[in-house]
Amino acid sequence: MSKVVLQSDHINKYFKDPVTVQVLRDVSFSINEGEFVAVTGKSGCGKSTLLYILSTMDTDYEGELRIDEETMRGKTEGELARIRNEKIGFVFQFHYLLNEFSVLKNVMLPGLKLRKHSEAEVEHRAMERLKTLGMDNLALKMANQLSGGEKQRVAIARALINDPIVIMGDEPTGNLDKKNSDLVFGTFKRLCEEFKQTLLIVTHDQGFADKTHRIIEMEDGRILKQ
Repeated sequence: MSKVVLQSDHINKYFKDPVTVQVLRDVSFSINEGEFVAVTGKSGCGKSTLLYILSTMDTDYEGELRIDEETMRGKTEGELARIRNEKIGFVFQFHYLLNEFSVLKNVMLPGLKLRKHSEAEVEHRAMERLKTLGMDNLALKMANQLSGGEKQRVAIARALINDPIVIMGDEPTGNLDKKNSDLVFGTFKRLCEEFKQTLLIVTHDQGFADKTHRIIEMEDGRILKQ
């Protein structure tokens, strides 16, 4: 039996501005270790709102979220921040690399923030992640010297630095052309197949979604199929 890495049970979410609008309706699903899952649906269907809740950045919801078989209910902001840094890797549409730092330093940053390893060990781990993705030749380049596709793959290396149990992506290929989108997809696929990395990716790109293990399709805040 595969371990359940992420589980949402009957999650409801409301926005109150100024009237109350329900944006997520009874969302329940689970993701197993090593699964590559895409969340799809039209703009405004609740995909990104759901991702904010699943990543513990939004705690104002009804229902229960479990990460690594542990409930997120009742956790302090400090506890949630540690869970985010230790157990979740993030890849966004925009890479959010810091231009004043080298590629290597950008990859190291979440590891330094976690303070679980020495700086020398974090640097070693960062180089290992870059090697895994075939990016170690770029380690000493400044972030602003990279192409868009290279930046996004560096962002994936950064997401891996703390050995997260799940990588969450919000439109990670949304800003890339087809060639670079395919490169980024190939990187995700390899992480899943070779390293059993669990991936949950919100995407508008149906071609990307169709190549994953499973699609969770959303409409009007509900899961249509999964």
